Amino acid sequence: MKKARIIAYYLPQFHPIPENDIWWGKGFTEWTNVAKAKPLFKGHDQPKLPADLGYYDLRLPSILEEQARIAKEYGVDGFCYWHYWFGDGKRLLEKPFQAHLNSKIKDVGFSLAWANVKWGGLDYGDKYQRLLIDQKYLGLEDFTKHFYEVLPAFKDERYLKIDNKPIFTIYNPLGLPDSNYFISLWNKLAVDNGLEGVYFIAYQHFNFSYREHGFDALTPPSPSHLFNRVKFSFLDKLLNKFVGYKLNQLKYRTLKLRNIYTHKQIVEASDYRDVAIDIKFLPSCSPNWDHTPRSGNKGQVIVETNPELFYQNLLNCYKRIENYKMDEKIIFIKAWNEWAEGNYLEPDHRIGFQNLEKIRLFQDITF
Repeated sequence: MKKARIIAYYLPQFHPIPENDIWWGKGFTEWTNVAKAKPLFKGHDQPKLPADLGYYDLRLPSILEEQARIAKEYGVDGFCYWHYWFGDGKRLLEKPFQAHLNSKIKDVGFSLAWANVKWGGLDYGDKYQRLLIDQKYLGLEDFTKHFYEVLPAFKDERYLKIDNKPIFTIYNPLGLPDSNYFISLWNKLAVDNGLEGVYFIAYQHFNFSYREHGFDALTPPSPSHLFNRVKFSFLDKLLNKFVGYKLNQLKYRTLKLRNIYTHKQIVEASDYRDVAIDIKFLPSCSPNWDHTPRSGNKGQVIVETNPELFYQNLLNCYKRIENYKMDEKIIFIKAWNEWAEGNYLEPDHRIGFQNLEKIRLFQDITF
């Protein structure tokens, strides 16, 4: 029996869409930023080079089939697809999830995470800071339309559930004008349509009062929730106070790039024994992170990453959930394929399948 369900966030922006063609130029996909990335300091592992799957195009059914095969082989139970609903029926990047829903893939489940935020050019290094598309909350009619858009997925036997309820993660719970109203409405609609409800997860930090906002649980943003938990040395604090730099910046001679952490620091910060036990949170961990392809020197970077530390992070996450009931034993991985954030499980030319092998080891080992 598996110790936990491993669910990896899945970015669907690996195929062209008309909107991105207008905003960024014909043929833009996530690979555009990946391919043009450059190292910003000595030893900086950029650009990231995909291995077995190559620079794939999600319009090809064979890609999803191969991703699912790899996921199953290495113990990943499902993909949590980023889901975009901007209001008034406007969706983007929905086709990869629809392809999974309509496919005959049975061994890898799925869920949805609503990325309910506006899209701005600044996120991709746009110096003009354009607003590309706004996130709107239009009330009862639109919320209902949104529910019925995802209902076929909720009813699919492959959809990932807790308490026999489909899991639905909300990226920006504070963005919802009245989350209790939205959640109550969707739960009513779910029951009206033969479901037992919806299991709502807030994508938020530990201090978020998720129950007061109607949520069943929270999952912390990874790895950003750990950046604030890193315990810097006395020398680090002293340097930062009087010189304005940290040891990692000096070590890698990158004074412009302020947000640089070692993988060891991040994993040490993933010891959750100080987090109140009554907080129902489903932990999340990342095998790697490097946002500089999108953000340049404003990005965050985790250096000295290695699969052994990722494995330790998995163990730390499991310690938090080992006493949960079985269907709540979930660890989210960010991510399956966020290549422009240097944040992926898919094999690359540097370490191949080693992070995936650590997931398989984690599932197989007996404590």
